Amino acid sequence: MLAGLAIAGTARAGAPPAGGGTVYKWTDEKGVVHYGDSVPPQYAQDERSLLNSQGVEVGHVSGNSATGSSERIRAEELARQKAQHDQFLLSTYLSTKDIEQLRDERLGQIDGQLRASAAYIDSLGTRLSTLVDRTSHFKPYSSDTNARRMPDDLAEELVSVSSEARNQRRALEAKRKEESDMRAQFEADIARYRELTTKPRS
Repeated sequence: MLAGLAIAGTARAGAPPAGGGTVYKWTDEKGVVHYGDSVPPQYAQDERSLLNSQGVEVGHVSGNSATGSSERIRAEELARQKAQHDQFLLSTYLSTKDIEQLRDERLGQIDGQLRASAAYIDSLGTRLSTLVDRTSHFKPYSSDTNARRMPDDLAEELVSVSSEARNQRRALEAKRKEESDMRAQFEADIARYRELTTKPRS
């Protein structure tokens, strides 16, 4: 635990210690508020807050004894991840314009991939239509009683192209979801960055 960080609970709360990791804030049985990078075992069941390096609360763990240890661990892990992401945003970007520029670059790359995939799927569709037209001249698709059996290589190519088209359509949908998720993540990062950089410091 970080030393010398206890302050009187009746005094004005000071800023948490500087650092890049998660900081815990808890109050002992005497009403003294403590900050530290870990919580002493005797206070592990008590209510506490988790702060990021800017002193912003990113999580809160209830002291209710009914709360299971697994839930507390999960809550703390989520708070730690949020604090780490806050630190990443502040140390990586100088302004929201930097985030927007990276967003536009990444989305532009995915847009190019989507266009290429769509064009390839169109070409597969054209190829598949040609193969289907060829199969109409052979049994069992031809109505001509004298029609020959479909050549094995044609049947194999038909199956192969059909399978490739299905796989490419699935991949296209996955890429579109990736684009949507990425856009949402960047928008969330921009909003969080603004919140962190405009929030009054203690």
